[in-house]
Amino acid sequence: MIYASACKQELEIKFGKLSDYGTMSREIFKEWCPFLLCSIHVLRSTAVEEDMEAGESDSGNQRRIISKDSSWFSQFRNASNPWMARYAYALIFLVANLVAWAARDYGRGALTEMKRLKGCNGGKDCLDAEGVLRVSLGCFIFYIIMFLSTARTSKLNDVRDTWHSGWWTVKIALWVVATVIPFLLPSEFIQIYGEVAHFGAGVFLLIQLISIISFITWLNDCCESDRFAARCRIHVMLFATTAYVVCLLGIILMYIWYAPKPSCLLNIFFITWTLVLLQLMTSVSLHPKVDAGILTPGLMGLYVVFLCWCAIRSEPAGGNCIRKSDSATKTDWLSIISFVVGILAIVTATFSTGIDSNCFQFRKDDTPAAEDDVPYGYGFFHFVFATGAMYFAMLLIGWNSHHSMRKWTIDVGWTSTWVKIVNEWLAVCVYLWMLIAPIIRHCRHIALQIGKENAIAKSRKFSGLKDSSSLHTGQK
Repeated sequence: MIYASACKQELEIKFGKLSDYGTMSREIFKEWCPFLLCSIHVLRSTAVEEDMEAGESDSGNQRRIISKDSSWFSQFRNASNPWMARYAYALIFLVANLVAWAARDYGRGALTEMKRLKGCNGGKDCLDAEGVLRVSLGCFIFYIIMFLSTARTSKLNDVRDTWHSGWWTVKIALWVVATVIPFLLPSEFIQIYGEVAHFGAGVFLLIQLISIISFITWLNDCCESDRFAARCRIHVMLFATTAYVVCLLGIILMYIWYAPKPSCLLNIFFITWTLVLLQLMTSVSLHPKVDAGILTPGLMGLYVVFLCWCAIRSEPAGGNCIRKSDSATKTDWLSIISFVVGILAIVTATFSTGIDSNCFQFRKDDTPAAEDDVPYGYGFFHFVFATGAMYFAMLLIGWNSHHSMRKWTIDVGWTSTWVKIVNEWLAVCVYLWMLIAPIIRHCRHIALQIGKENAIAKSRKFSGLKDSSSLHTGQK
């Protein structure tokens, strides 16, 4: 507190009375960066002092003070920080992924214990793909319960907000129970869930796709805004050029690595069609009527090339079109690193998509958010994790419950390949539609206006003819 007071006095000497802290902070950012840390201390201490002097003791203000000045453990214990709660849910999701992987690759060691479970049919129905599906079902049950109990939460002081950000002992116990229950269910029910999980995983991919495209378009709009246009012009050109260079380099390398022979027709088709889609996105984006710039097609090109590369990498071993090492049938350190990176990518994609609920609002609300509004949609966050539970199950079993997977592998098989290829094509279609849709709506609006004007003109002309005919009749 003494340090904050000293900082405040020093800042008042340079900037005058701290009456408008928001305006002053912008000047600090521009000219007085060394005092940035000091100003942060002033803001935090001033806010706490004002609340204490005013005697505000309601739960909302207490919660904001705890969120600012307490340790992370206190924030969890007091359910005061929904932003930090995200990491706890992501950690639970990561543990579920690891449990599903252990059930697939190392479940044989627990065969003796699983024989006691009635739903496991002597243990064999709780291993391999079915073990993954059972763990996935438990994770799905947990997050769907959280979705139903937190949906449409709007205020921080709501009971459902406290449930979302706290009660971790109860929720961990709930997750454990939800994970154990599927191991008591018969195999037929798990097979039905495996079929439903294909649809849920597709929903997750669609949500992730829309989130990525929305982020790319938001980044482009931000760079082209009046506030940053002059400052970001060089950066946009640099990023766009780098993106196109990386796209072309990736396509050339895929031709070298995955299409070494003319007989590799399928891989040649995948790579060539990706190049055509990249050209199509660039042409549409640079069309005078669209004029979306060169940054968005470059970033979308990176995403599309990455999906094509992942699709070809998911092709099963045994063909001559993918160069595999002699140790491809063994588990080496590269396979382990790839698996770990894949698991972390699943968790990161689910985590980042879950907090991006704004891009799925069909009715945009320009009303500024209040201080006690929730920072993100809790229901949407848990729904994304629920569909993500189905998605990681499909990756671990190769989108086929009857497909055997090698240890330390993820998302391998022809089904996985075609899922990624279709996802790539769908990404391009969604992106092109987002470019063309405003033009179509504008044309429809103009057409409706012209139709209304023509209808009004015809009605006036008809009324004029009617008046003239009646006048002529009266003269006779």
